[in-house]
Amino acid sequence: MLKVFNTLTRQKEVFTPITSGIVKMYVCGPTVYNYIHIGNARSAIAFDTIRRYFEYKGYHVKYVSNFTDVDDKMIKAARDGHTTVPAIADRFIAAFMKDTQALNIEPATKHPRPTENMKDIIEFIQDLIAKGYAYESEGDVYYRARKFAHYGQLSHQNIDDLEVGASQHVDPEEVNRKEDPVDFALWKAAKPAEISWESPWGKGRPGWHIECSVMATKYLGDTIDIHAGGQDLTFPHHENEIAQSEAKTGQKFANYWLHNGFVTVGDDNEKMSKSLGNFVTVHDILKTVNPQVLRFFMATTQYRRPIQYTQGNLDDAANNLKRLQTAFNNLTYRMKDAEPGNDPKIEQEIRQIEADFVDQMDDDFNVQNGIAQVYELAKLGNVYAERPVVFKDSVAFILKTLSELVNIFGIEFKQETLNDDGIESLINERLAARKDRNFERSDEIREQLKAQGIVLEDTPQGTRWHRDDGKGNV
Repeated sequence: MLKVFNTLTRQKEVFTPITSGIVKMYVCGPTVYNYIHIGNARSAIAFDTIRRYFEYKGYHVKYVSNFTDVDDKMIKAARDGHTTVPAIADRFIAAFMKDTQALNIEPATKHPRPTENMKDIIEFIQDLIAKGYAYESEGDVYYRARKFAHYGQLSHQNIDDLEVGASQHVDPEEVNRKEDPVDFALWKAAKPAEISWESPWGKGRPGWHIECSVMATKYLGDTIDIHAGGQDLTFPHHENEIAQSEAKTGQKFANYWLHNGFVTVGDDNEKMSKSLGNFVTVHDILKTVNPQVLRFFMATTQYRRPIQYTQGNLDDAANNLKRLQTAFNNLTYRMKDAEPGNDPKIEQEIRQIEADFVDQMDDDFNVQNGIAQVYELAKLGNVYAERPVVFKDSVAFILKTLSELVNIFGIEFKQETLNDDGIESLINERLAARKDRNFERSDEIREQLKAQGIVLEDTPQGTRWHRDDGKGNV
């Protein structure tokens, strides 16, 4: 029975989808004014892993994740780069897709952009005005936060205790345009030379919060199963989404709210910040770090827990991933001489490990305990691969189960093949040299292949090889 921790109620709840067999899930995506940083990647990886687990359990996941392609940061980036907001957006959306593909993050069912949904945004705001939840002021439109009876329920704050400016703005001129300091912007009047759209209130652009309300309800319905994002979005962004959406539809916006933990950088556990000089983008990380290692590192930390990004932790992840790859390679190699048939006792052990894995993952996606079961499966596979006689069906069963479980974490094992006739000839020559007890030549060939990134392993069942590029690839 799958349970998830709901930020709204601050407790674990049994997950019950609105429609049997279907999960409707909205995850807040990045503002595309730069390359994504590791905090963005953490959120994308965490919820992709959750999505994959739902799919493993047989659900069809309708997964929507937006790109914020117009806001203050976008406008500043365009101005600084002497270009346009759409050009900045297109450039960094392409970069996002490239980086997330490298991390084996599945594309969303839909990646909506506010600029492509402007008509819907304007109509949504008009509806809120008609219902008395919003008002126009000098070309801006604001939401009456106090009118929404449950404002503050997600972040567990009393509206009277909130700081002035729930929209994170403290501009005195804007405060003067509001009926109440806690009201937040739905529409912003255009400033000179800014990108803008025509609206009933004059030229302008949407506020940040309204965009997600519109796109979530448009593509997933008035009530969705899961709304997710980083902890920093709980207030005001997600709080405001609830107020807007439920005021318009009269329905509960999301049944479950999931929030991932923060990422700190370095051994001192510092919060990532440009001012501290520890701001790290995925674009730069992938120049030196194997993307599968980065994916595995982040995917194997429970989504609500903080992640400490350090070289030591990356190295640990690389070593653990290599353990799993080695087990896969050991079993794959034994398929060559495996006997027909199966071993019922081994297969029962595999089923029990998988059942234990599911028990752990059903507890709010406890990936740390879940991956421990995968390590047990790899250990079982290694022991089985050392047996003098192994059976094809059982080897295939371990390989299939291991592949399915690591795929939940975004890892895909590949059976390597030699495409270079010269390398294959060297391996065969070394085998002949060992047979002739010419160990000097055998060692020379081993070092020659090692220089080309080919690592040899001599086992009782024969010589195996794998590639190692120095970045954690095996």
